[in-house]
Amino acid sequence: MGISIDVGNMGSDYSYLFQGMTSSGGSLGNLNFLSDYASIKNGSYSRLMKAYYGTGQSLSTGTGTSDRKRGSNILDKILEEKMHPKVSKEVQKANTNLTAGLSSLNASVATLQNDSTYTDSTDGRSAADKVVSAVKAYVTNYNNVVTAAKDSTLSSKTAYVANMMSSTAANADKLSEIGLTVNANGTLMLNEGKLKEADISKVQDLFSSENILSYGSMISSRLQFAGSAAGTNGTDSTDNKTSSASSSLKADSQALASDALYQKVKDKDGNETDEYDIKKILATVKSFVSNYNKMFDKAESSSNSGVVANLSYIREKTARNADALKAFGISVDGKGRMKIDEDTFKKADMSKVQAFFKDYGSSIATNASLVDYYMTTQAGAANSYTAGGTYHVQGSSRYTGTV
Repeated sequence: MGISIDVGNMGSDYSYLFQGMTSSGGSLGNLNFLSDYASIKNGSYSRLMKAYYGTGQSLSTGTGTSDRKRGSNILDKILEEKMHPKVSKEVQKANTNLTAGLSSLNASVATLQNDSTYTDSTDGRSAADKVVSAVKAYVTNYNNVVTAAKDSTLSSKTAYVANMMSSTAANADKLSEIGLTVNANGTLMLNEGKLKEADISKVQDLFSSENILSYGSMISSRLQFAGSAAGTNGTDSTDNKTSSASSSLKADSQALASDALYQKVKDKDGNETDEYDIKKILATVKSFVSNYNKMFDKAESSSNSGVVANLSYIREKTARNADALKAFGISVDGKGRMKIDEDTFKKADMSKVQAFFKDYGSSIATNASLVDYYMTTQAGAANSYTAGGTYHVQGSSRYTGTV
């Protein structure tokens, strides 16, 4: 049975769905018209096709009931396969292993962040033996996650694995000091002899839970979000709110880095004084702090690797400048959120505030702009990674060297 469909009477909104649809020998050929998943999911495509087949028009062999029924059955089968695609047993296994592996790896990190791991036990186990055992478990579970992620279709989880691998690659030198080597495929290899000879305080520092920029803290953070990710290809429901906060943070950062904000107050005769408009500057800083926190609150759970990477850059820059910020009354808590003491800020030297934000503010504005970019234009982009944990994010090449 040959099928021909006249798309001319269906309107421009739907005609493109049928481009390339041909059939011969009772089977459908080119199915490119099904690429618009959204129209299938919301039901408009199904209603349109069923209504069209129901008329029996343009079926080259006639308008009989059997032809209409056959066409409808074919459509139902296609729609079912499209909305519930078959996943191979290998992929199913990888998805299951990834979900279970993330939980096991999280437990391993928790052990290495527990102070009791680094003290002798009353049962006679030495701290050194406990650390070796904990690191061996970490390496095993880490490698299981990396291996499973490479065959998994749970992109919202694998995005966090990519970031985890990136953190591991960035700490390769420190890991090497305790006997851990990062392999070319992204897995870890343990030299147990070197680990036993290493000072266990190095392991404890590397996995410190008190330092938000420690290797262990970064891995723990990624595992937390990977474990709670839904495991679908859908976009984050908080994308719009995140974009709004990051866009506002960018504007605040640029204002704090500009000269205009620090123009001296003029007297009643229009002459410039030596006084800054502290009230205006403080208002901008308060807005900066508020939007900084809002952006992290919303975006930290994003599975978009571009967002995750730029949040990491912002967090690191802020941590490096924690002392300078504190001098202006801006503190950073253990979760990386900011708080401002207005009285301390008002007493600060505004010329120093200006000099500081000229560099720090400009840098934060760049990364906030990238967070906004990825949330608004790249939310649906595929997240993937290389063996070394670097990102394949569509559109990222335009920002090469920026961050």
